[in-house]
Amino acid sequence: MEQVRKNQLLYILFALSLLSILGFSYVSEFSERSPITSCREWGFFSSKSEKYYTHPEKIVLKPWKGQHNVYGIFMIPDKYRNDILFTVTIDKTDIHCGVMGYADTKFITGINAKPGYYLIKGLLNTRIALRLILQGKGDQLKQPQNWKMGYINKE
Repeated sequence: MEQVRKNQLLYILFALSLLSILGFSYVSEFSERSPITSCREWGFFSSKSEKYYTHPEKIVLKPWKGQHNVYGIFMIPDKYRNDILFTVTIDKTDIHCGVMGYADTKFITGINAKPGYYLIKGLLNTRIALRLILQGKGDQLKQPQNWKMGYINKE
């Protein structure tokens, strides 16, 4: 009887150890991945005044180089505020969102802002870009008219 209890205890400890190791490896792998941004309403400004839209001046599409190598560079007038998110629309129905970053600069990756404008980089998740390329939609991803970012007057 006592031997049976020892065996049960060993099985329970083994199972808990195995679950702990698997759980830790899953959490560490999950935390290293960048999150895929969903198109939530909070990422887009609504305004009583007119909202404007722009397309990127340049698109960099090099997902094989790793994170932060799929982005568009947008030019916005100085007295305007950009949305937090931007959209990439493929085939008119397949909409993906990216996050704006690197705000308010006059020069990014070989592009100078026109007087009275600033540049901002919009990052698209690398996994989204790779998936679209593997689906044969890489050419559509390179088209500036498929990338769109909104902005409003700061006042």
